[in-house]
Amino acid sequence: MNIREITEEQEIKTLSPYATLSSKSRGRLVPEEKCSVRTEFQRDRDRILHSKAFRRMKHKTQVFISPEGDHYRTRLTHTLEVAQIARTISRALRLNEDLTEAIALGHDLGHTPFGHSGEYVLNRLMKDGFRHEEQSLRVVDVLERGSGLNLTWEVRDGIRNHNSRGNPATLEGQVVKIADWIAYINHDIDDAIRAGILRETDLPREPIDILGKSHALRIDTMIKDIIKESYEKPFIKMSKEVYEATVELRSFLFERVYVGSSAKSQEIKAQKMLELLFEYFSKNVESMPEEFVAIGKKEGIERGVCDYIAGMTDSFAVHKFREIFVPSSWPINASK
Repeated sequence: MNIREITEEQEIKTLSPYATLSSKSRGRLVPEEKCSVRTEFQRDRDRILHSKAFRRMKHKTQVFISPEGDHYRTRLTHTLEVAQIARTISRALRLNEDLTEAIALGHDLGHTPFGHSGEYVLNRLMKDGFRHEEQSLRVVDVLERGSGLNLTWEVRDGIRNHNSRGNPATLEGQVVKIADWIAYINHDIDDAIRAGILRETDLPREPIDILGKSHALRIDTMIKDIIKESYEKPFIKMSKEVYEATVELRSFLFERVYVGSSAKSQEIKAQKMLELLFEYFSKNVESMPEEFVAIGKKEGIERGVCDYIAGMTDSFAVHKFREIFVPSSWPINASK
């Protein structure tokens, strides 16, 4: 037996009967020879980790657009926090930690520049709409490496269904879905307090009394509650009390942070910038990189432009906007 086969045997012996076994994966879109060392889900995790789309997330907005400070979350740090929370839950429940990590690391690869404000623009401009989870799947199926990463069915399912509308087929995918929720609710509170938009005393008393008065305590409460409610069961859930407190805290964030706060003061500018970029590249297709020109010819100009803009970092989008629309300085011959 090689190392991969030994690992697969260990999974059979040690994981929960509700876990997803690497050896039982539904496979890849294009069959490949298996690795002698890594399981199928470990290979997927590594492919995502080494992708260009993963690296670009470090310069993509989470909530705060162009914050002045080193400690605000980005799309990448959010992803890492989701992965940490999801792995903790999966390990405790004896689920497949490698599958969980692969889904978590890949779940936001398709997010636009400027966070959900960028997603809103592309959803309005695309005739068939735009959702970041569908774009994340497109990244791993089509865009990365020019032909996609050829991931397993289970990882692709978890990426596609990680949002509130989705219903992941595996418990590992369900863990990532709820870990995403835990991560953004708690770190967005933390960032909002750091930005001066909220104070600890502003947080609604009832859910805070249930979940905890600090960032760490709230995450700890949510994770342990999920483990207790889901242990040796074929589902992932919170208790009624913790779930309702979490929902109330999320609603509070929408009211005080996500809509109309100073955290969102730059959104209109960012949205207008992306609209102008979309219009420009739709009329000047050849000015895009060759790979997106090819997509435009094969799948339609709108699709190529959308893929190009969705993949941009915040800083690159600003750079392209300045390059196209902002007059640059030019040398003047002072002797004339």
